[in-house]
Amino acid sequence: MATDSGAGSGSGSAEELTLRVKWSGKEYTVRVCGDDTVGELKRRICELTNVLPPRQKLLYPKLASKLNDDSIFLSQLPLNSSLKMTMIGTTEEDLLLDPVDSPEILDDLELPKDEAVDIKDMEVNKRKLARRINQVKIELRNPCRKGKKLLVLDIDYTLFDHRSTAENPLQLMRPYLHEFLTSAYAEYDIMIWSATSMKWINLKMGQLGVLDNPNYKITALLDHMAMITVQSSSRGVFDCKPLGLIWAQFPEFYSASNTIMFDDLKRNFVMNPQNGLTIKPFRKAHANRDSDQELVKLTQYLLAIAEFDDLSNLDHYKWELFTEDNAKRRRHR
Repeated sequence: MATDSGAGSGSGSAEELTLRVKWSGKEYTVRVCGDDTVGELKRRICELTNVLPPRQKLLYPKLASKLNDDSIFLSQLPLNSSLKMTMIGTTEEDLLLDPVDSPEILDDLELPKDEAVDIKDMEVNKRKLARRINQVKIELRNPCRKGKKLLVLDIDYTLFDHRSTAENPLQLMRPYLHEFLTSAYAEYDIMIWSATSMKWINLKMGQLGVLDNPNYKITALLDHMAMITVQSSSRGVFDCKPLGLIWAQFPEFYSASNTIMFDDLKRNFVMNPQNGLTIKPFRKAHANRDSDQELVKLTQYLLAIAEFDDLSNLDHYKWELFTEDNAKRRRHR
């Protein structure tokens, strides 16, 4: 259904918008909703054109400046389906560069506990998740294994220092990465979810030897297209990684009770705060790779909690204390 949508405030409405976007001599039909943001519109355009959102410049009569703000809801803009939007941008060619080229996020959000719960339970965010479940099909690289828990891993600053430079990407790999994945694989299926493009994920994980390692298998890869945009009253609009997308597509294997996600940005698991563990960022690899022990300690934690029936009942914020207490109990047996 095509519609004009100039009214609306806050998180907007769920009314569908059909827009026409012209790029590189071709015209594309893009379907979004009023409660989507400009950033989400760019994601939908990316699906059709392979031009990553940060590379896109959108042109529309009298709206050019507002279309530069990815946090604006489409319901707040006077969009008309009879007018064409023009997109200027190029597809990603230089795979050796981080395709997002986004500003580094140093100050991760710390939401009040009640607000984090509100975000998870807001109907507008549930609708966005439902749409993403319909839009994104997770492709399995290896079969899900019955009886195994699920470990979801970020890449940048979690497994790899993507800002430092090196002649060999292996110099930027977090220490003990392969040992960590090998140990985790005994109890967990492993998925990798990055806010970058699928090309970049395949490139970096391939360079690090993660995708063809004989000691473990990666179940699936997810990129920025699987993320959704949510709104916080205190921190504005931001993207996150909703685990419900995975659970909806593989309900016979994974759920809130058997899933844990590692990410250096707490905001990324705001839709599933009970399943997230904030990992210490791995930056300045050349200076820190001889001293970084994070994956060694997290291996101990993962194996210690693998025996629990419900991981969501654990306080992953205190994972280091749990590991220490577990080690003391074993010594006193």
